[in-house]
Amino acid sequence: MTDTTDHPFFDRRTHGFVRVATATPRVRTADVAGNVAGILDEWRKAGRAGADLVLYPELCISSYALDDLHLQAALLEAVERGIADLVEASRDLAPVAVVGAPLRRNGRVYNCALAIAGGRVLGAVPKSFLPNYREFYEKRWFSHGRGCIGLAIGLNGESVPFGTDLLFEAPERPGFTFAMEVCEDVWAPDPPSTRAALAGATIVLNLSASNITIGKSDERHMLCRMQSSRAVCAYAYSAAGHGESTTDLAWDGQGMIYELGDLLVESSRFDLEPELCLADVDTRRILGDRMRMQTFGDAAEAAGRPEDTFRRVRFDAPSAPAPDDRLLRPIRRFPFVPNRAHKLDEDCYEAFNIQVDALLRRFQATRGKHMILGVSGGLDSTHALLVAAKVCDRLGLPRTTIRGYTMPGFGTSEGTKSNAWKLMEATGIAAEEIDIRPAARRMLEDIGHPFADGEPVYDTTFENVQAGLRTDYLFRLAGQHSGFVLGTGDLSELALGWCTYGVGDQMSHYAVNAGVPKTLIQYLIRWATRTDQFDRATDAVLEAIVDTEISPELVPVGEDGEIQSTENAIGPYELNDFFLHHTIRWGQSPSHVAFLAWHAWRDAGEGLWPAGFPEAAKNEYDLPTIAHWLERFLQRFFAFSQFKRSALPNGPKVSAGGALSPRGDWRAPSDAVAGPWLEELRRALPPAA
Repeated sequence: MTDTTDHPFFDRRTHGFVRVATATPRVRTADVAGNVAGILDEWRKAGRAGADLVLYPELCISSYALDDLHLQAALLEAVERGIADLVEASRDLAPVAVVGAPLRRNGRVYNCALAIAGGRVLGAVPKSFLPNYREFYEKRWFSHGRGCIGLAIGLNGESVPFGTDLLFEAPERPGFTFAMEVCEDVWAPDPPSTRAALAGATIVLNLSASNITIGKSDERHMLCRMQSSRAVCAYAYSAAGHGESTTDLAWDGQGMIYELGDLLVESSRFDLEPELCLADVDTRRILGDRMRMQTFGDAAEAAGRPEDTFRRVRFDAPSAPAPDDRLLRPIRRFPFVPNRAHKLDEDCYEAFNIQVDALLRRFQATRGKHMILGVSGGLDSTHALLVAAKVCDRLGLPRTTIRGYTMPGFGTSEGTKSNAWKLMEATGIAAEEIDIRPAARRMLEDIGHPFADGEPVYDTTFENVQAGLRTDYLFRLAGQHSGFVLGTGDLSELALGWCTYGVGDQMSHYAVNAGVPKTLIQYLIRWATRTDQFDRATDAVLEAIVDTEISPELVPVGEDGEIQSTENAIGPYELNDFFLHHTIRWGQSPSHVAFLAWHAWRDAGEGLWPAGFPEAAKNEYDLPTIAHWLERFLQRFFAFSQFKRSALPNGPKVSAGGALSPRGDWRAPSDAVAGPWLEELRRALPPAA
């Protein structure tokens, strides 16, 4: 399988992506012809970069800082001629261009956003809110657009849709629907883009001038991020840059694109040269979130169903083959792992303490004397023990309140058993060992299992006898010591059904790890060692545990010395957690998940890794590998393991990415089939995958 192909799977447009560009063109005060040339330069660059939509700053045709020149007939006539030049050029340019210009209508001048494509002006949207405070005097020159509904404007002999009730959509590209607002509009308590989004716009474009002052860049980020999140949309912003008049103000040319509160890309600022900033917006992600967020639908109803009154202007989206197969957006390889470098410790602290606080409250509510925990020397029980230790510390209780038991079975290695003992000793809990092998042999003998007669049969029954005995011992110990069993199973195992149902590791009195996937547990343990959450002795054994192969250790080591590997059976946890996040949080189709996974994992040298991630653990996967494990994931998640999740003990939700409690994020029948998901994936993938 090569990384380039003509198959539709590899075209981002197949999956609902729209490439948006923010442009900071060359501009010179009142130089309309020069400004038009600068706009065209960036338009052509955007076309070569595969953009579908290119956004320019406010009043970019005339320039913004003109003061009373906005009311000069010669300038306004030059602007109209410049628009005609852009319309003519648009016949040979693929992207839709959104530019700013002062336009005359019925004896008034409006500060407008214009959409141009395919040899026509698609529509003009007037600015609703005109700043007239501090350094701004826009009401001196412009009329506001509030109330301009259902109108048209004459422009170079053509009648063009005009008003604040316009949406622009590409019918052959479902989800590619955009709206426009101008600068101050997003500073308003009720931005016009809110109604536009409620009417159906997935992408909102803001043409801005916005002079720069200290701290204003942060303010713009705050507003764009908030509006993209609140209006459940992508929000692109382009501010005027170098070349505007500096008589009394300065300009930084800031461009940015947000999607559902996530920053996709931002420009550098104060550049002397024109700049183009590109990102691929996921319209399916936006529409999927709207479907799940009933508040959005309720808001549309409360606003009087704007979709019934907004006019929709249709245009032909670019249809030529995409110039490359890159996806221009950050894709988190580990979507459950905190990735904000400047707030990394804060995010990890929060994730860890969600569990600590939840367990603390449950322990207080039970009025028990002990927390009972099986300690295997693996990741999950280690993390659960760390959480329990912090509970004891916060309550001022001795850590011997935790009773830890290591219970070696037929496949337990000396390494994990040793790590279990080192961990219990380092954390200072009450520690004991119970060898379950005699009881397991007796049970296997009682049920007539071939292993009891010396045959090397290591089937599911052989494994579940051991897993069940461990849980049985823990529950009886909880009764004996007036405590409760602390569950160690994690979110990834629940997704895949990789747990023994009932009398097994699926059951406990409180499932403290149920909202935490394997990749986050690995990272939180590393974070605990880096930030000295415990002492050096504990840190040393934690590092050893994180570096150990993930294994249930229920089957004896083979003649080749290889231990039982979980990931060989169910797939790499880093891929499974990726699949899980995009399936439960966004409800994305399997082919969409595969497309994102291919871009995230195909090249270990591209993209960002979590801070402090070990070099040796930076893996990459080709599309056939991704497709193989995604099929396995879909089969296990949709058709196999729901009955285990339906009987899930209580446990806290930790990540906004979702949880699988039947009382919370995820509700599904236990007897569904995976057919629709598997068929969608197989139908969309290229044959070689």
